[in-house]
Amino acid sequence: MTNSIAEIEDTDCMFVIGSNTTEAHPVIALRMKKALRHGAKLIVADPRRTWMAEHAAIHLQLKPGTDIPLVNALAHVILAEGLQAQDYITNLTENYAEFAQAVSEWPPERAAEVCGVSADDIRAAARIYATTDRAGIYYTLGITEHVCGVDNVRALSNLALATGHLGREAVGVNPLRGQNNVQGCNDMGNNPVYLPGYQLVEKANSRAIFEHAWGTPLSAVPGLRLDQMMDRMHTGELRAFYVMGEDPLVSEPNLAHVERGFEKVDFVVCQDIFLNETSRRFADVVLPATCFAEKDGTFTNSERRVQRVRKAVDAPGNARADLEIICEVAKRLGAHWPATTAEAVWNEAADLMPNFFGIRYDRIEQEGLQWPCLDRDDPGRKFLHEGAPIRGKGLFYGVDHVPPWEEPDADYPFLLTTGRTLYHYNAATQTGRSDGLVDKQSSNFLEISPADARDLGLVSGTLLEVASRRGKIHALAVVTDRLSPGVVWMPMHFAASRANVLTGDGRDSEVGTPEYKVTAVRLTLHGH
Repeated sequence: MTNSIAEIEDTDCMFVIGSNTTEAHPVIALRMKKALRHGAKLIVADPRRTWMAEHAAIHLQLKPGTDIPLVNALAHVILAEGLQAQDYITNLTENYAEFAQAVSEWPPERAAEVCGVSADDIRAAARIYATTDRAGIYYTLGITEHVCGVDNVRALSNLALATGHLGREAVGVNPLRGQNNVQGCNDMGNNPVYLPGYQLVEKANSRAIFEHAWGTPLSAVPGLRLDQMMDRMHTGELRAFYVMGEDPLVSEPNLAHVERGFEKVDFVVCQDIFLNETSRRFADVVLPATCFAEKDGTFTNSERRVQRVRKAVDAPGNARADLEIICEVAKRLGAHWPATTAEAVWNEAADLMPNFFGIRYDRIEQEGLQWPCLDRDDPGRKFLHEGAPIRGKGLFYGVDHVPPWEEPDADYPFLLTTGRTLYHYNAATQTGRSDGLVDKQSSNFLEISPADARDLGLVSGTLLEVASRRGKIHALAVVTDRLSPGVVWMPMHFAASRANVLTGDGRDSEVGTPEYKVTAVRLTLHGH
């Protein structure tokens, strides 16, 4: 996030795209609701009529997979009507001509045909966003989980640069992280191209810093992305798998392909607080870990805030803290790591990561700090890009529509998109064990429009067989006016009816993120 969560309350315009915020990020949604009560205008781009969409000044109910045409058309209107921040563009950006040329190809009428939204609504939304002084963009997996996820984000960045909505309070481009420590996980180098602190593995000077600190040479070759790992299980290049805090047999796309891969590997280790589908079916060794309340450490949230986590209770049974487990495994592999603490690990990391150098345990005893935080006197950065973009000049990109990997046809006529609900969390490893949450939502379901329900002769509660080219599952129909005809929606939480049996092999060409949001499916009444 370029900006902070608290700033949302002070924004005058929120452009929420690809985010069912009230269900997937309910705490952040509370800030958005406060902004609405203070008079902020809300623009929502979402295939479903969510709570946010119902309370929006404009709901752009686009067809899944058409975000770039929509955002380019918004930019087209801004440039065509002279609403851009020309001084900001001239002084603080580069590559504007390429961007301007790309969006010139997407007038609202063309985008309306592709996206299924009104050209007038596109114009109205563009004017609100461009002419409001404090306007912020908020997005999540509905933007990134596409074959063009990176370009989707670039298109949103273009929009902020073109209007100068960057480097000030209550503006910016703000991804809402999908889990409570995703940001911290990335910060620490859990990414195949980065060392901790976003220092590239391929750069010799980056490697030298860590080689000196760790006393060992490091490879200059980036590691494998998760999607690449899943492929190489099939070729024999990847023969062992260490799964930590994840359930690939629920969360990965095209699960039949994933299962065949796990059947081929020689050795699987699962480290988690509970057994899940992956560990039950494929683990050769299970390492019982501790939950957040049973260990010390830090979490870093969406707004780049590093916060202390303290052990409150002892771990049950043989469970051990993740740090202890990892150090013990390292010893068994001959690394001879000394016993250490979460604080010592953090301090080592902060010493080696310039943007984190000023964040120390004694400074975050009571309240977290946001990076970048360069020294002990630095209060941290509430928002980024103040005065000028961090890289010197904001980089515009010319991006164009990339069709989804798979689209509906005569055999599979419905477009399935997936997401989360308020009551469950990802693979439901934890929430599926809560009686209250299970009572609220116990099994998988598929939302479908009234028109499509009439055509198929079904009502809410009808058991459906949902099939794609990869497999089939069963789910209960929920007839709702939240969706346009031809589009259906399903949550991804339920191990007994796994939505990702259906999803395909489409991936973003640059970073490998799977396309969970567009899948062609066929619906039949169960037993017919």
